[in-house]
Amino acid sequence: MTTPLSSLQTITLGGGCFWCTEAVYEQVHGVASVVSGYCNGQVDAPTYEQVCTGRTGHVEAVRVRFDPAQVSLREILEVFFVVHDPTTLNRQGNDVGTQYRSGIYWHTPEQAEVAREVLAEVQAASGGRVVTELEPEARWSDAEAYHQHYFARNPNQGYCAVVVGPKVEKFRKTFARLARAA
Repeated sequence: MTTPLSSLQTITLGGGCFWCTEAVYEQVHGVASVVSGYCNGQVDAPTYEQVCTGRTGHVEAVRVRFDPAQVSLREILEVFFVVHDPTTLNRQGNDVGTQYRSGIYWHTPEQAEVAREVLAEVQAASGGRVVTELEPEARWSDAEAYHQHYFARNPNQGYCAVVVGPKVEKFRKTFARLARAA
């Protein structure tokens, strides 16, 4: 049975390279779609090359559409904080730059409240080291077509095999109850 589109929610997350974040959320039961893109910068419709300069202010992010009857926003955010390092400013592993910052970009005030609660818990558990920003989503642009579903289409590409694959496996081990059947 499919979920009516009107009951789906959307949350936007920046957790480093969008190939990684997208690959993880495509594995989550209850997620209807994941789109890679750019948000919260100063330029309308930037290109990947422009974002990579660090001068547009955008973050590489994913828009996650999910069915809250199958997976809660809290669970979506719990996954988020496990599959990336929210304590490193403008970096995830070897990916360095403001476009790789950690962020939760909400679409409703209710999402902002849940995100504040989860963020406070993670902040307390980390000893206050979390640098994840919490803002409303602004200036969203879909990334170029070749970025969409990148890991699913290129699992053996070097970066995917070494960086993305282990994040997907970490999700599947840590959140087996939320993982789609393989």
